[in-house]
Amino acid sequence: MKLNIKNETGRLKSVVLGQPGSMGKVPTLEESYDAKSYDTIQKGIYPKEEDIVAEMTAFEKVLKKYGVKVFRPEIIEDYNQVFARDVAFVIDDKMIISNVISDRADEQDAYKKIFEEVKWRDIINLPESAHIEGGDVIVWNDYLFIGTCYSEDYRNFKTARTNEYAIDILKEYFPKKRILDFELKKNDHEPFKGILHLDCTFNPVGKDKCIIYKDGFVDESDYTLILDIFGEENCFHVTAEEMFEMNPNIFSISPEIVVSDKSFTRMNNHLRNEWGMTVEEIPYREISKMGGLLRCSTLPLVRE
Repeated sequence: MKLNIKNETGRLKSVVLGQPGSMGKVPTLEESYDAKSYDTIQKGIYPKEEDIVAEMTAFEKVLKKYGVKVFRPEIIEDYNQVFARDVAFVIDDKMIISNVISDRADEQDAYKKIFEEVKWRDIINLPESAHIEGGDVIVWNDYLFIGTCYSEDYRNFKTARTNEYAIDILKEYFPKKRILDFELKKNDHEPFKGILHLDCTFNPVGKDKCIIYKDGFVDESDYTLILDIFGEENCFHVTAEEMFEMNPNIFSISPEIVVSDKSFTRMNNHLRNEWGMTVEEIPYREISKMGGLLRCSTLPLVRE
């Protein structure tokens, strides 16, 4: 397989979609590793496996409708494998294997057959102390946008997934990219007060537009920089409630076609009516209760 990911919206040819089977029991509060899951466990509304299966089946159906080749990881018994984006990610023609948090380390074993489709020389394994997950990495032509946490308490946050060392290594591998790092607000227990990954607060769509939540960034200058790059008129701003519901985390099949949760009425109408996009609406409310949505569920391999 010849990998090719130059941006977030080029016409999708092949993708890995996470696996909803054999989720296991509802985690305890101590076992949760993101604020949204902590919140839903606490409220007793953590999603049921059959609902997650139904939602991911609807997503796969849309992908195949547009001729996308869909890979799936092998099933690990009693293990959450929904969010493929965090296991690995592709930049240009290279696949970077994430150093995920220890709670999810076994997940990469289920991707072995998929990784074997890629030439070994196109796979980058990072040093053990370089932490990064695909949700924090947004590829946008000459830019690499990366979410991170510079807090002295970095090691104490379960929601801090990408560190400075990993960013420095990506700079070495991709010297021609303009790499911009954005510090994100972190909170392990209150989803309104923290951002798990960059794609939960910012996501490009189309050819020159983006969805953004202003208050996800520690420094307002980072938000302002994104506005400068895209142009304020090309940025759709989500509210705190819409960020909580995961509005930024939709998924592009092409510059003209996005897959979105059917409950995102205000944003979906804007994408259609103001930006002229085709919006494929599917139910994804239950999966959102685990701290991720459509982009989180995917690992794109090839885009035109």
